[in-house]
Amino acid sequence: MSLTSIFRGYGGVLSDHIGARTVPCWTFAVSAVATAILHLPAADYVVHGFSGPIAFHFAIGPVAFSAVVSVLGFFMSLDKAAVYEHIPAYYPANVGAVGGLVGMIGGFILPIAFGALNDLTGLWSSCFMGLFAIVGVAFQWMRLAIRRMGRAARGDAKALSHAAQ
Repeated sequence: MSLTSIFRGYGGVLSDHIGARTVPCWTFAVSAVATAILHLPAADYVVHGFSGPIAFHFAIGPVAFSAVVSVLGFFMSLDKAAVYEHIPAYYPANVGAVGGLVGMIGGFILPIAFGALNDLTGLWSSCFMGLFAIVGVAFQWMRLAIRRMGRAARGDAKALSHAAQ
């Protein structure tokens, strides 16, 4: 059993207390920062300074890597409870199908996509590049969906029809 299984329960408590929309916002923000750090490959740089070239090496060490991955895993485990709180709220007639789709994406499609990215780029950090892109798209999609729901709740039909165009 991993610690993330324990933290899922805490994610459920947080979702109940601060909201099932707030937890994903924090998760996406932290995930974007963490994957931005993790996606940088080890590299040697030479920059042209005033007094000649300056060479330096960049690589994230094993301790820093472990710390950032742990933070990423912690926040993702918190979000899992929020995701499964949204499914019955938005898809009450298809809870099983939507829950299975969520599991299929994370457990089947993403590992294949990460392997393909590794093959295409030749970089070990390419999976974090893909995850960074996914997090960015999901964050914006959620933000726009929340705005649209807020407009609909206010009865602002004109703004809603304009957004659909």
